[in-house]
Amino acid sequence: MSADKTEDASGRILIDLFMTLDGVAQGPGGVGEDTSGGFRFSGWQAGYPSPGMGAEVDNGMRGLDALLLGRRTYDIFASYWPHHTDGPEGHIGRLFDRVPKYVATRDADLALDWQGSTRVGDDLAAEVTALRAAHREVHVIGSIDFVHTLLAEGLFDELNLWVYPILLGTGKKVFDDNALPSVLRLLQPPVTDEAGVMFLRYGRTDRVPEVGTFG
Repeated sequence: MSADKTEDASGRILIDLFMTLDGVAQGPGGVGEDTSGGFRFSGWQAGYPSPGMGAEVDNGMRGLDALLLGRRTYDIFASYWPHHTDGPEGHIGRLFDRVPKYVATRDADLALDWQGSTRVGDDLAAEVTALRAAHREVHVIGSIDFVHTLLAEGLFDELNLWVYPILLGTGKKVFDDNALPSVLRLLQPPVTDEAGVMFLRYGRTDRVPEVGTFG
């Protein structure tokens, strides 16, 4: 098996996250998006314009042919994107509306009204394997609670981070104490814009951190 997971012939699972400099990825998109745990900064990314990163976001979606989302993010997307298939965001809305959407939840009775939506979560490892076989690029966008599960079980191939020069000091962070010890591989040089936002693209490897001493 190749040490670089992105070289595998099967499809890939890509995690896409907006993140603060201190690692918070909770509720970036809008006020009230995620206030769980008393989080008071929901909408922090939307309040910090970064026009230079739009091209990187669009480039990253060119190969997207399926979405894999946590329940909360699915509900947000389902209430927004089907109604925004025209205008400046229309190309994203049309893409999300068209591709299959997989929702990670154990709620077997969950109503999934957005077209092309399917529930997963009974056997996540097996279901991720099936998704890799069925699609080229499955993107996990936001969904920080679900991302914690993927990071803990090593069920991803690429981690894309848009890092904002913001410190919040509180909120759900990308890497919690359950993340699988791993060495990631930088897939391209960092990209920055005039707002100070940095795009980092990493691939998962089979390597684990090694302990050593200086001298």
